Amino acid sequence: MMKRLLLLAALVPFAGLAQPLNTTNNPNLPGYQNPSQQRMQTQMLNQQSQQQGMLKQQMQSQTQLQQQHLQTQLNSNTQRIQQAQPGNLQPLPNNGKGLLTSTERATGQQHLLQERHNGDMLKKPQTVPLNP
Repeated sequence: MMKRLLLLAALVPFAGLAQPLNTTNNPNLPGYQNPSQQRMQTQMLNQQSQQQGMLKQQMQSQTQLQQQHLQTQLNSNTQRIQQAQPGNLQPLPNNGKGLLTSTERATGQQHLLQERHNGDMLKKPQTVPLNP
């Protein structure tokens, strides 16, 4: 029994140095939070910050993809416009099956109307049939 009392007396000074687990969360003070609620709130805040980080990454990657897509469209449209410039037009192949005859192709002239000469207005007009 004496040994127990001696042991208890030896431990008392150490008990005075010990601090409560959470001095700021006193159940007798206003604003007390249950420790399990504190843990849950801390976990929720951590989860929220992780989700915000993931959303930020998703937004950045989506923005990059949109910028790449817009740049591709811009490059394509610029290339199309440059190819359509008068100096860049490619002539279509002439396979000789056009409306012009070989002599008309050589001279570059096309005679769809009859040639007129001085005094033609005084002559009797010729009627051209509509259905040849």
